[in-house]
Amino acid sequence: MAVGGACRTRLRGGSHRAAPVHTDPEEVSVLTALSALADPVRIQLIRELAGGADWTSNCGSFDVPVGKAVFSHHFSVLRGAGLVEQRDQGPRRINRLRREEFDARFPGLLDLALRGDGAD
Repeated sequence: MAVGGACRTRLRGGSHRAAPVHTDPEEVSVLTALSALADPVRIQLIRELAGGADWTSNCGSFDVPVGKAVFSHHFSVLRGAGLVEQRDQGPRRINRLRREEFDARFPGLLDLALRGDGAD
C-alpha cells in the first residue's frame, strides 16, 4: 500500500506542516538506534532509501502496509535515531538515509541491519 500523502507539507485549507526535527547521530544512544532498526516496516523504509540516491525518494514512493499516521510515526522514529533526514520540496517531503553520519557513530550496525539474511 503506497502512502501518498503521509509526508506532504501542505495540508488541507492551505496550512503547512512544521519542518521535521532531525537528531544528530552523535546524540543517539545505541538503544535508540537498535530500537529504530528493530521494526520490520522501518527496516523496509531504510532498505528502500539505501537502494536509491539521496533526495530522490518522496514519502509517496514507499510501499509499506501501514496507514498515514503510522507511516509518519515510523519516519519520526527514524529521524529521532539519526537515520533519516527529510526536507520539503514543493508540496512533497523528500528523504535521504544519513548513512555516513550513522556509520561514523555506529560502525557496521547499519550494514548488519541491511543484510537482509532473514534475521529480521
